[in-house]
Amino acid sequence: MRTRVLTVVLAFAVLAVAGFAVPLLGVTATQRTEQLVAARTADLDRFAGLAGQAAVSGDTGALTAEVTRYTELYGEAVVVVDARRAPVAQTGGMRAADPAVARLVDAALRNQPLSPGGTLRPWSRGDKLLARPVGTGTRVSGAVVLRASVRAAADDIALRWALVLAGAGLFAVACLLLARAATRWVVRPLHRLDRAVGALAAGLPAEHAREGGPPELRQLATGFNRMADAVSTALEQQRRLVADTSHQLRNPLAALRLRIDSLQPRLPDAAIRTYTGVTAELERMEHLLDDLLALAHAEHRAGELAVTDEREVCCDATAVAAAQTRLWHPVAEQAGIHLEFSPGPAVRTTCAEGELAQLADILLDNAIKYAGSGARVRTRCFAEGRDAVFEVRDDGPGLAEGELPQAGIRFWRSERHREVRGSGLGLAIAEQLVAGRGGRVEFAAAEPHGLRVRVLLPRAAHGAPASKGRRA
Repeated sequence: MRTRVLTVVLAFAVLAVAGFAVPLLGVTATQRTEQLVAARTADLDRFAGLAGQAAVSGDTGALTAEVTRYTELYGEAVVVVDARRAPVAQTGGMRAADPAVARLVDAALRNQPLSPGGTLRPWSRGDKLLARPVGTGTRVSGAVVLRASVRAAADDIALRWALVLAGAGLFAVACLLLARAATRWVVRPLHRLDRAVGALAAGLPAEHAREGGPPELRQLATGFNRMADAVSTALEQQRRLVADTSHQLRNPLAALRLRIDSLQPRLPDAAIRTYTGVTAELERMEHLLDDLLALAHAEHRAGELAVTDEREVCCDATAVAAAQTRLWHPVAEQAGIHLEFSPGPAVRTTCAEGELAQLADILLDNAIKYAGSGARVRTRCFAEGRDAVFEVRDDGPGLAEGELPQAGIRFWRSERHREVRGSGLGLAIAEQLVAGRGGRVEFAAAEPHGLRVRVLLPRAAHGAPASKGRRA
């Protein structure tokens, strides 16, 4: 926002500076050009008066001496001719026979008005030819042509332009500093408010937005702080509830398991079945509690990543997937599942090794539990556009087409899998972990049957630092 505001303000400043600087440059050049022409015209009038006197008296000595001194002093050539175009005085290497001079002489002898034309610029380096008839309008007795150097005038124009541009630059810098101060005054409270909103949305401790800027922003910050206090209090109470519930449930469950285990040697054979069912339910409650805590941690971590944009770490997804597949081989063999990993080139992704290993554990655990004995589970890792893809595919019963959109919903389980041990939170945890890294999880039916789960994470830029996380 600050950049956009600065761009608009500076655009107006540039237009304002150009609005007065450009005409001022033109006026400066025109004035200096007119000064040059006026000065040389006065010289021409003086030479024309001397030439008129010489024409009457027949003595050209005074005229020749004056023209010669002028050329020696200023370095500008002068040509004086009589009514028959015969040279009376020539200095500075300019001759009456020169084509440009001859055209001006003809026009002056016809008493035509002459204008040097054109406005000088700092880069002008040519000479200007000026002509003046000798005599009156009814009787022209000759002509005077002067070749004026424009270098000094062009240098003066360059100096004046430099002063104008320097002033315009100082004005533009002042506008820039003023615009930066104004936008900082307006935008800085918005940045602080945005950070506070992000932290609050991620479930992190609320950060009070400092009041500042215009009255409207100060009022907004005050309202947000009141809201943040209320939301933070509610979130803190929720966290305490989860922590206290976890602590209070773990202790009774542990005590209950110890007591039930102590009863086992004293139970008759007829009660073994009941004992097995009770211990199975205890294990289910313990797993459910662990998954709830894991989901809460994943949501908190996803919120942190959304606020801090901590995505500099990366890892070799292919190596992590291969390592986790090897770890799950004994579990797969015990369940009668043929587990295999398709090797491929290294694919680096913006994810910590520990997080990616946890994702692989969740997907492999689901595939082994639900594919069924005798099924085949294949894993592979590859690059697809800007994403790194970790895929787990099985040829088990899979999910119906209407069930695929519900696969990541918390506690949801297919009716066919109600008897399989699990809490229904594994894929929800995976989706939270992936969302924190800017990725997504896709569910699709495998051919000819089975389920295909794909985890898509952004690929890491070349040279990104490797993650030091532990592989689960």
